[in-house]
Amino acid sequence: MEILVCVKRVPDASENEIEVNAQGTDIERDDLVYSVNEWDNYAVEEAIRIRDKVGGTVTVLSVGDEETEEVIRRQMAMGADKGIHLCDEVFEDADGRTLAGIIKAEAANGNYDLILTGAQADDGAGQVGGMVAALLDVPYASLVNRLEVLDDKKILVGREIAGGNQEMNEIDLPCVLSIQTGINEPRYVGIRGIRKVASVEIPLKGAAGLGLAADAVGPAAAKVKRMDYFVPDPGDGAEILEGSTEEKLDKLVELLKAKGGIK
Repeated sequence: MEILVCVKRVPDASENEIEVNAQGTDIERDDLVYSVNEWDNYAVEEAIRIRDKVGGTVTVLSVGDEETEEVIRRQMAMGADKGIHLCDEVFEDADGRTLAGIIKAEAANGNYDLILTGAQADDGAGQVGGMVAALLDVPYASLVNRLEVLDDKKILVGREIAGGNQEMNEIDLPCVLSIQTGINEPRYVGIRGIRKVASVEIPLKGAAGLGLAADAVGPAAAKVKRMDYFVPDPGDGAEILEGSTEEKLDKLVELLKAKGGIK
């Protein structure tokens, strides 16, 4: 089975203090620590498990600047067979639809049975997987937390739905699935694995290499434009705790005790 997994390099929320920039157009990105998007990590692990059961290859694809290569190599160290890096200045500030078009252009060049994405990334929109499926005109399922290959033409998919219920679907291949966290336990990536793929060549493609016009994938093509980016004002009765994590926890415990929440 040929599997393509879309991954994204994102700020690591556990390692950074996220702040909005002075212009209100984005977060402050100087000196941020980056890592692979958490949801994508589960998608790569699931792809590797499927390959190990039924055979085939796992290809990891990412759209981003030159530093995105480190995320692709990490996923290859995890067990993916190949990597593809889509990098071009005109890809910057792409909205979800434009990004899906970039991915579709590369996916259409391959013969993939299954395309996986994380359920969502750092912007929280959760749009790209469904848009890629629509552009490729193949079936799509979101929030997948169970996956079983039935044969070379069908796959059984479990989805998390409202009320904690589980929905099971039989889906024709090829298809696109957005993977939910908890479907598996992503494996640890060691230094030995990282060294092993350090010199592996990763194809680098820009808009021209994908057959895309620059004005079809740049900011001018975006249908959604960010107008403002801000931290909401605290609501009535809200209190923002200051200090280190330990100090915040101590203050929270004292507040809960004072209000009768704990004894």
